[in-house]
Amino acid sequence: MPDYSYQALDRSGAAVSGVIQADNPELGAERVRALGLFPMALNVAAGRQVEPGAKAGKAVAAAPVLPWQRGVGRMEVVLFTRQLADLVGAGLPLDRALTVLIKQAQSFGLRERLTRVQEEVRAGRPLSEALAFYPRDFPRLYVNMVQAGETAGQLAEVLERLAGYLEREITRRSQVVSALTYPVVLVVVAVSAVSFLLTFVVPRLAGVLKDLHTALPLPTVILLSITGFLTSYWRQLLVGIAAAVFGTRRYLATPAGQAAWDGFKLRIPLVGGLLGRIVASRFVRSLGTMLTGGVPILESLEIARDAVGNVSTARAVDRIKDSIRQGESLAEAMESTDAFLPIVVHMAGVGEETGRLPAMLVRTADSLDFEIDGQIRRLVTLIEPVIVVVMGVVVGFIVLSILLPIFEANMAVGK
Repeated sequence: MPDYSYQALDRSGAAVSGVIQADNPELGAERVRALGLFPMALNVAAGRQVEPGAKAGKAVAAAPVLPWQRGVGRMEVVLFTRQLADLVGAGLPLDRALTVLIKQAQSFGLRERLTRVQEEVRAGRPLSEALAFYPRDFPRLYVNMVQAGETAGQLAEVLERLAGYLEREITRRSQVVSALTYPVVLVVVAVSAVSFLLTFVVPRLAGVLKDLHTALPLPTVILLSITGFLTSYWRQLLVGIAAAVFGTRRYLATPAGQAAWDGFKLRIPLVGGLLGRIVASRFVRSLGTMLTGGVPILESLEIARDAVGNVSTARAVDRIKDSIRQGESLAEAMESTDAFLPIVVHMAGVGEETGRLPAMLVRTADSLDFEIDGQIRRLVTLIEPVIVVVMGVVVGFIVLSILLPIFEANMAVGK
């Protein structure tokens, strides 16, 4: 029985590899799937690579870049989901629907993925398992929703709800980016202007100011000291900043660093409340969408945990799962963590009492999104004048520091 080395994906989308014995590639792929993995490729002892589902003895060259390493745009995934829902809902068989979408796909990456997905579907694999080969483009929430739709025989309806969820996520990201664009541009312009004044303008005026042979005012002394430090030690300063950024990024890449940073973000004045609502909205919308699709509560919590994007909240979701396993309701478990807004806990409790938990969670997410929109607008309205005022104060200080000694020298000459 020959040995096969395999490359596969686990349930979380992580790449794994190992060695397994089998009589042929098909049996080898089945044994890999029996381990709870999604096989991507098998290497026989002779060095040939055989793709899962390929005929025995047929060699397939290994791709230089793994398929899931070339991403597909979020909007492309949304359009694909919406179009697939329409085609399946119109009664087209899944294979024919995929053929239509492959022909009209404008992106090479999406066309490549759909072609592979269609091949797996034709080989008898469910659509959800075929999509799971591309976890970066179709994450766990997507795959589990599709699987729930397949199980319930409501694939078109589930895809329609999934497309709506993805569209809402893209809209939220676009709103945040649009709101922050102008403040970021203001900050960049302000920092660039001040840096130009301190490193190019003021040093050229320093000699003139010192030749006035008068005692320099305190603001001028401070300005010249800052300019002298920047011109003398700018290399060391750049190295220090680069080292600080590198060290911070390395620390934040660790579980402890990520947890500390995520917890700190939720405590920042003004911004922390907004971020908390964004995290809560993402959690309840993901959970409500999964429950609407028929996914069990514990599995839905696990997937929603991965969607929140905050380690502190993710740990709270872990505690919620443990409490539910012990028989507590979702509302009671959420309240015991102190990690969610009272309105979220209350609405979850109402949903459980009325038997409409998924709908109440989605409605809560809509309500939170409305609050988030208002808070973002107010925050941007506050940030813009603050940046302008700070920039004006800094530039005014520089101009005043330059003009004061000239003014005092003129006054001395006049006397």
